[in-house]
Amino acid sequence: MSILDRMDAEHRAVVEAIPTGFLDLSQLAKTRNLFNKTRREMRSGKVPKGMKVKDYNVPGPEGSPQVMVRLYTPENLSQNTPALFWIHGGGMVLSAVEHDDELCMGRAARLKIPVASVEYRLAPEYPFPAPLEDCYAGLKWFYKEADSFGIDPNRIAIGGASAGGGLSAGLALLVRDRSEIKIAFQLLVYPMIDDRNQTESSQRILDPRLWNRQANILGWNAYLNGTAGEEGVSPYAAPARATDLEGLPPAYINVGDLDLFLDENIDYARKLLSAGVPTEIHVYPGAFHGSNMFVSRSSLSKRWRDDEQEALKRALFE
Repeated sequence: MSILDRMDAEHRAVVEAIPTGFLDLSQLAKTRNLFNKTRREMRSGKVPKGMKVKDYNVPGPEGSPQVMVRLYTPENLSQNTPALFWIHGGGMVLSAVEHDDELCMGRAARLKIPVASVEYRLAPEYPFPAPLEDCYAGLKWFYKEADSFGIDPNRIAIGGASAGGGLSAGLALLVRDRSEIKIAFQLLVYPMIDDRNQTESSQRILDPRLWNRQANILGWNAYLNGTAGEEGVSPYAAPARATDLEGLPPAYINVGDLDLFLDENIDYARKLLSAGVPTEIHVYPGAFHGSNMFVSRSSLSKRWRDDEQEALKRALFE
């Protein structure tokens, strides 16, 4: 049985309409233009009533440019509110904050919390550790400015999808080890966390219309400056390599059963649990990598979104 045969019907219809080579990273400039154009066409451009959106240029890593953090703030917030710090996906080489505007505004509006989204530098122009350090700098600013935004600094969650999920997992490790700031929760949406590409699921997804094995290997090599799969890769870059996960904040991981990250995500959840980290994992049958965003109005994606929302609500409000 092929991947398409196992795919949720609503999601399969979208995949069949995706042009072949949509994620061809061997022609990165062309692919970035196509990806950005497609994502902009998917946006409605609407801002929910009462939603304030403001960009802040904040201090970047030492010796590096400032980092842009976009803050989405719904009206009538309670004082000392929790918040979410979000990191967009894109295989370490694609996308931008603007493409997650509706996602972040939706979360902010439904949960009635501020959501911050960070614009990190992309590989291969800026390989590890630049993207992760940008995320850390943005989070550090957000944490230190919490009082001025009416945010409880002890109830800030971090989260991201795909590369953003991997950066979130690496960020959680970095925050724990530097001991400068705190995070309360990590939302890891099909996180990109293992550069070795040795699992069964990482070898199964070959369709050029999806984030597939070839794209993943190219993305990892861009991020790791050509050293993906080699000895000595930092666990901050590839959290699946981490051997010490004790002391991390509670985690929520979700992934489709047709995602090449399925096995590495399940393995990471198991390691977190073994380290005593409260962890919840959801596997959605019929979902491919990113399908909850590309087919956002499907019944499967709505259930996915509701599950994420409830997880954040439990973590931040209970």
